[in-house]
Amino acid sequence: MTAGNDILDLVDRWAAAEQENDPGRLDGLLADDFVGVGPLGFVLTRQQWLERFGNGLENRTFKVEDPQVHDHGGAAVVVGVDNQETSFRGGDNSGRFRLTLTVVRPADRWLVASVHIGPLQGPPAGGA
Repeated sequence: MTAGNDILDLVDRWAAAEQENDPGRLDGLLADDFVGVGPLGFVLTRQQWLERFGNGLENRTFKVEDPQVHDHGGAAVVVGVDNQETSFRGGDNSGRFRLTLTVVRPADRWLVASVHIGPLQGPPAGGA
């Protein structure tokens, strides 16, 4: 298996754990110094990210579409689209968002070091 395939496998396992609202599975996929940035710009530590499900977050679907791996040796950046049906404390947070994952390989396996979920929109009128 190539590094790109290993990284895509990690992305698939991470998305499945998110969809299943499973902090136990996520725990084994996140680096110790993980940081997550949510779609509204809030920043969460690893522990806070794992606690989201107990604090009212519910993912009904969570898919990473069109992931593109940019391998840099012991680290890689994955850019794709997060397509989710999600609610937080009963309020709908569903949508399609730009997703950027930073993954690292500190030892024998890839781990998610950071997640950034942000707005997804086209380029401004008149070009980029």
